[in-house]
Amino acid sequence: MARAQTLDIRRPAPNSRAYCVLFYSPSNHDMQDHSQTNASQQAPAPEEVEAAMAAHASDELARLQGELAELKAKSADLADQFLRAKAEAENARRRAEDEVSKARKFGIESFAESLLPVADSLDAALAIKEASPQQLREGADATLRQLISALERNKVLAIQPAAGDKFDPHQHQAISVVPADQEANTVVAVLQKGYVIADRVLRPALVTVSAPK
Repeated sequence: MARAQTLDIRRPAPNSRAYCVLFYSPSNHDMQDHSQTNASQQAPAPEEVEAAMAAHASDELARLQGELAELKAKSADLADQFLRAKAEAENARRRAEDEVSKARKFGIESFAESLLPVADSLDAALAIKEASPQQLREGADATLRQLISALERNKVLAIQPAAGDKFDPHQHQAISVVPADQEANTVVAVLQKGYVIADRVLRPALVTVSAPK
C-alpha cells in the first residue's frame, strides 16, 4: 500500500485551534514508476550477469582440465605397468620354453655319461684274446656292478621281491600260480627283476605266486 503524501497545511481562522490537513493518494501511474525505479536499482546489469557467468565457466573449465590431466597421468601409468607386466610374462614364457627344450635335448645327458664306463669295460673285455672263463666271469661281474651303479645314480632301482613277500600288483606281474607251502598270494620265485625310476614302475618283476590252499 502506498504511503499518503501531505500537500498543504493551512490555518482556517486566526482564533481557531483546528488545522486542516489535505491528503491525496498517489495514482497507479505513480506507483508503477516507483516500482520500476526500485527494480532498476536492484536488478544487475546484463554485463554483470555475463561477466559472472564467464568467470564461473572459466573456473569450471580449469577444474575439468585439471581432472583430465590427472586422469591422463593415471592412464599413462597404468599403460606403462601393463606393458612391463606383459614383457615380463613374455620373457618368463620364453625362458620356460627354452628350459623345456634343453631338458628334452640334454635330459638324458647325465644318464648317458654314467653308462660310458660300462661301454669301456665291454670294449676292454672284447679286446682280450683267448680269455679264460675265469677272466670272462670276473669281467662280466665288474661290468654288471658298473651298470647297477650307473642305474642307481639315476634313480633306477631294481624290483626283486624275496620269496614269501606279499604279491603287489603295482610292482609285480604274476606269470603263474603254483602250489607252495607258504601263505596264499605270496611270491614264490622271481623270474625277472623289475625296475622303477623315481617311484614310477619302468617294468614290473615277473614272479610266480602261491595258490590258495
